[in-house]
Amino acid sequence: MNTPSNGHELAIVTGASRGLGLALAAALHGRGATLLTISRRPCLLPAADGRAPHDDWNADLAEPLPLAGRLEAWLQARRAPPWRNVLIVHNAASLSTPAPLADVPLAELAQAMRVNLEAPLVLSAAFLRATAGWRTPRKLVFVSSGLGRTAMAGAASYCAAKAGLDHLARALALEEAARPNGARVVSLAPGVIDTDMQVQLRAADATVFPARQRFVALDEGGQLATPAAAAARVLACLDDAGFGTQPVTDVRDFAGG
Repeated sequence: MNTPSNGHELAIVTGASRGLGLALAAALHGRGATLLTISRRPCLLPAADGRAPHDDWNADLAEPLPLAGRLEAWLQARRAPPWRNVLIVHNAASLSTPAPLADVPLAELAQAMRVNLEAPLVLSAAFLRATAGWRTPRKLVFVSSGLGRTAMAGAASYCAAKAGLDHLARALALEEAARPNGARVVSLAPGVIDTDMQVQLRAADATVFPARQRFVALDEGGQLATPAAAAARVLACLDDAGFGTQPVTDVRDFAGG
């Protein structure tokens, strides 16, 4: 278990076993955050100058209710230190088979919506409830996507979930603006990143996923950011004084993004 340090960040990252989530977790831990990661597989981080091991929960985000209660208890146990800020980054995502909605197995659709939308909603409620009386700045981030703002055939469940995150951020931002020391809430598109999801999209059947060539071209054109570079941009947005001004935004909307 981490030993809290006065003035440090308290951070939670979901989907932290690989890709952007792993890069975010590594960067936060490396800069001294007291860190909790939640993902199906272990989040393996490099040693960070004597930092204590982070808390790593291996759990299925498709079953968020038990996690919500556990998260509230974890946060309540860390209430006392004067944290510089406390944040949660909802990064976990599940991509169902790229194909028309009617051709995708129903279990895949249900799994994707639970991980991509239900889990962020439920865990956000737990986060906000557990930290409601804290005086420290609180930040809540949904890792969104351009596909939440521009529809694409063959990815209906993913588009729907990411659009849902955007509108969830808008509603939460209104609620938190009416509260004393309300959390700053942002649904943030991080750009196109070289992750396993991109590999899955490039490997899709072009006869049922006509956008496949678009993702092949991104890879061949060198347009995919590394997870580490994308994580640096996301953290720069989190650290920006304007973070939370717009509840739905893109890393490119921030200085240096």
